Amino acid sequence: MTRFGHGLVLGKFYPPHAGHHHLVRTAQARCERLTVLVCAASVESVPLADRVAWMRDEHPDVHVVGAMDDHPVDLHDAAIWDAHMAVFQAAVPDRVDAVFSSEEYGAELARRFGAAEVCVDLDRTRYPVSGTAVRKDPVGSWEFLAPAVRGALARRVVVLGAESTGTTTLSLALAAHYRARGGVWAQTGYVAEYGRRYSELMLARAQAENPQATWEDIEFRTEEFPVIARQQDADEEAAARSGSPVLFCDTDSFATTIWHERYMGGRNPEVEAIAARTRRQLYILTHHEDVPFEDDGLRDGPELRPWMTGRFHDELTSTGRRFITVRGTREQRLATAVAAVDGLLAEGWHFADPLPERR
Repeated sequence: MTRFGHGLVLGKFYPPHAGHHHLVRTAQARCERLTVLVCAASVESVPLADRVAWMRDEHPDVHVVGAMDDHPVDLHDAAIWDAHMAVFQAAVPDRVDAVFSSEEYGAELARRFGAAEVCVDLDRTRYPVSGTAVRKDPVGSWEFLAPAVRGALARRVVVLGAESTGTTTLSLALAAHYRARGGVWAQTGYVAEYGRRYSELMLARAQAENPQATWEDIEFRTEEFPVIARQQDADEEAAARSGSPVLFCDTDSFATTIWHERYMGGRNPEVEAIAARTRRQLYILTHHEDVPFEDDGLRDGPELRPWMTGRFHDELTSTGRRFITVRGTREQRLATAVAAVDGLLAEGWHFADPLPERR
């Protein structure tokens, strides 16, 4: 089998899927070095930077570059081909020895690079998937998506609320409800509240020094909250990458901004900057009414619950986040939440059409 010096894989990767990754790995195995060129058009709804990042995440040993290419698509027009080649060669100026492709245009692309053509799984027999299929039905194509793309597409639902208002109970119930649907939903994940684990460690350290220490002896410092927010986000991202098209989170870094207010009496810009980095699609606010306060050794201030419910509501509203408020019994809260999540999922995933190919 011929081995090449510099290989090239070119595509939109809108979004990347298992067929793309098979193509890249096949090319990498036959080349001393490989360049993957990601080309995006302005009309498309996934930014070029995201696609480049996804490909780099899956292929860390490959040179991945990106280029904007808004020229029309016409495989039979030499002038249009010339315009595309100007973009390609500006992005990949080095000599190319082989072009690896799973597309009909692979032969002409290789000829114009003065390179050998290597066709890989043109009929999509090994991985029956395409970018078009993924854009049309991400859920049906979920098994063909790499972790980074799953993490980006997963609908993230955050349950948040004041102390002892059932956020953990509802989050776990939601995750169990969707896992029970089977199929791709069987992988539905749950993200625990890292702040609680952090609190447990704080109390354990205090009790190691003084066995009589209680939660009332614990004092937070403002610099601890960014630590909590970052770890909460890291746990959430890991779960989104390995789960189903929906993920349930017991609080998030946005909620940490309010917890900072509750314990420190003011805002923390660093925590708020962390919270702004990740987009969640739905928040479920658990109202304090109908849920009695239970002191489990890590809670205090039951009189603050109405204030916290109000702060969550006001901040969710003022920042334009999509949310619902749940009340009533556990069963009523779960039913309300499931209806809202089903509505979110029914909206689907909306990808703008790529540039059409002229015939």
